[in-house]
Amino acid sequence: MTAAHSLPVLWQLEISHFNEKVRWALDYKRIPHLRRALLPGVHAVQARRLTGDCDTTPVLTLDGRSIGDSTRIIAELEQRWPEPPLYPTDPADRDRALKLEDFFDEELGPHIRRAVYHELLGHRELVLPLFTHNQRPAARALLRAAFPVLRVAMRSKFSLNPSAALASREKTVAAMDRLERELGPSGYLVGDSFTVADLTAASLLYPVVRPASFPYPSVTEAPESAREFLDSLAARPGGQWVAETYARHRTVRGLGPAAEPASAVS
Repeated sequence: MTAAHSLPVLWQLEISHFNEKVRWALDYKRIPHLRRALLPGVHAVQARRLTGDCDTTPVLTLDGRSIGDSTRIIAELEQRWPEPPLYPTDPADRDRALKLEDFFDEELGPHIRRAVYHELLGHRELVLPLFTHNQRPAARALLRAAFPVLRVAMRSKFSLNPSAALASREKTVAAMDRLERELGPSGYLVGDSFTVADLTAASLLYPVVRPASFPYPSVTEAPESAREFLDSLAARPGGQWVAETYARHRTVRGLGPAAEPASAVS
């Protein structure tokens, strides 16, 4: 086995905020790894094949075992690479950090995704470049041809309809409210240092501020129908905190082969 093949492999959708959560953890801990960009739609088949119990990304392959779900992946990283830590040492602080991680995973992640995709999917010219980035020519051509079918499937899977999107906007605002309530004088959610709670909240809110340190192309100019919503969140103290947290803690380390030519199926 070569050194490259012994590295952890992150199977990802580049645009996904849950995938960004794991990328950030890997980079924060300075863990050399490979990244494989999967084709939207086909990614579910690959994720299920790798994990046996998960049909979405991120998936991380470690020593021949593949783990799905961002929370489970970070827990494994924390056990294998404890420095720098994302879990607080103090039991009460650790419990608080994990509860906040769970809150933002469940009460923010799916809802900001629905609110944003509801607006984006009607704009093929914005979405396709993000979906096809780092894909081989044949995969790009396949996705361009299949995009109408993919769009219908995504609208069904994520309940992308006006009423659900409105409810998800309200959930996103509620999550921002809680973020602002929970921030301490230190500028962190738990104690005086950066933890998994901060990482989770900031990564899942990246579509609001679209930070320069996000490692892949993103929608820099949102459609007018979404701009007022996103810009209003970005202007809030919580939105400014997301931008500052990216600036302070999000560094793409570039240790080891950070990326390989992508494929829809490996």
